[in-house]
Amino acid sequence: MMLHSRLRWLAILLAAIATITLSACTPARSNLVNRLIVPTPSGPATFNYPLNQSAYSVFGYMYEGLINENGLTSNLEPGLAESWEVSKDGKKVVFTLREGLKWSDGEPMTTDDIIFSYEKIYFNDKIPSGLKDNLRVGNSRQFPKVKKIDSRRVEFSVAEPFAPFIRYAGGIPVLPAHILQESVDNTDADGKPKFLATWNTDTDPKKIVGNGQYRMLSYTPNQRVVLERNPYFWRKDAEGNLQPYIQQIVWQIIENTDNQLLNFRSGDLDTLDVQPEVFPLLKREEKRGKYTVFNGGPDTGSVFMCFNLNKGRNAQNQPFVDPVKSRWFATKEFRQAIAYGINRSAMTNNIYRGLGAPLHSPIPAQSPFYLSPEQGLKTYSYDLQKAKELLLSAGFKYNSEGQLLDAEGNKVRFTLLMAAGKKVREQMGTQIKQDLGKLGMQVDTQFLSFNTYVEKLRLTRNWDTYLGGFTGGTEPHSGYNIWSVNGTLHSFNQGPQAGEPPIKGWEVYDWEQKIDDLYVKASQELDEAKRKELYGETQRIIAEQVPFVYMVNPLTFEAVRDRISGIRYSALGGAFWNLYELKITE
Repeated sequence: MMLHSRLRWLAILLAAIATITLSACTPARSNLVNRLIVPTPSGPATFNYPLNQSAYSVFGYMYEGLINENGLTSNLEPGLAESWEVSKDGKKVVFTLREGLKWSDGEPMTTDDIIFSYEKIYFNDKIPSGLKDNLRVGNSRQFPKVKKIDSRRVEFSVAEPFAPFIRYAGGIPVLPAHILQESVDNTDADGKPKFLATWNTDTDPKKIVGNGQYRMLSYTPNQRVVLERNPYFWRKDAEGNLQPYIQQIVWQIIENTDNQLLNFRSGDLDTLDVQPEVFPLLKREEKRGKYTVFNGGPDTGSVFMCFNLNKGRNAQNQPFVDPVKSRWFATKEFRQAIAYGINRSAMTNNIYRGLGAPLHSPIPAQSPFYLSPEQGLKTYSYDLQKAKELLLSAGFKYNSEGQLLDAEGNKVRFTLLMAAGKKVREQMGTQIKQDLGKLGMQVDTQFLSFNTYVEKLRLTRNWDTYLGGFTGGTEPHSGYNIWSVNGTLHSFNQGPQAGEPPIKGWEVYDWEQKIDDLYVKASQELDEAKRKELYGETQRIIAEQVPFVYMVNPLTFEAVRDRISGIRYSALGGAFWNLYELKITE
């Protein structure tokens, strides 16, 4: 899919941000007019696409899939492949590459690169990548077979039906075999592929090779990434002019949303994700500021509070979660009580200025597989009395001071982890603390830089609860790495990942496995109505078990300078999904 859509679909979104230094707030100055300056709340964690775990990366600019996703309709369109053909039984698809494709270093790209990317990297058990969760097919959990037909044609095949087959076979970036082959084939002193230490952020950006619209020119840590137009990119307009038209992208690292706003209003940024509290201000200033605030409708992602249900122990045989707290979190009534105890309507009105609505499901309302409350999805309207009844029924009690105690007399106190810098999230954390205080719980908020936050969630696993978010799309299986018990984003009970030893004491709950099984079954079902029933059942289980307490589904707004023409904004694709055809008119 195109730039913004690909970033939203393939990248990991735990949307949160960190505090910055003033030097990172000032965008790079240049005499170059034909460039786009885009803010990002966090710098890149790696230049190695398969190893990326951050929501914020430059890969959407640098790589192209065999097919793209239209940011307005979500329909599939040709990318590096000029066409594709699907067999009658739906188990084979043959992609035909465009003629004369080249990498950003000028070397030819062929189907050998596709075979290499899938067989040597994406299917490699020694290389941890979240893409594995989505590529495994059916009950057998086998990867698709990839076969070279000739230099321009490649065949993907699956042993059993797989509904999102074409989207996944064709939508994942292809990587350069002529650059990366050696690092995959050779190992370090520990027997691990050298690929795992390849293309870190200390690598010369000019040596990172892609096949997308742009290639990296420079990287200044904590300040900016500068990308230049890839002269070897395949796309041309009807008159034969090379696309994209915009010569440079400056990916400006500004971790604090207030500083992003200041830079946008001063004219130093070309675009800004508009937060609810500043929407009235920016809307009033549209004409004077020479920009347009676009409204894409409800967001397709999710924001939530998550419980750590992991009963495992680390290498030092210490539990990831305090056993006392672990018993609380493992109690369904406790989780449901918190869901009832958070006033999400007040959150919508006060924090989001009424520009949204309480969220109930991980599948967005835009998806045909969404189960609405009217269709029977359980919801949690604010109800302190109901919350207290649930807690008392589960053995909790109150002392004379109104503090909540468990059956053993332990005060209910836990930490809510957040990444620092994003005002809306900080306000949400403050309200959650206040709301749950009314239930007698003490919630301590902890703020970490974004990359440290992700590391704590994914690697050390030693946290109580966290406030975060995921991107979403119309195809539910794109979220399978969240709901697979072995998934890389299965944060509420994160199991061992590729290359990690088994985790002592790690247990999978029956309902957790049931969700996984239903996702697999739905991916095998080609009948859309039956798929909807299966995904409906997953949503009912998720709503009942509450591993995530979903917060608010806001409307999406983005401000873009009027000098940028060709914007076709949507919540699905954002402002720049059609970056290749945008022009800067000064």
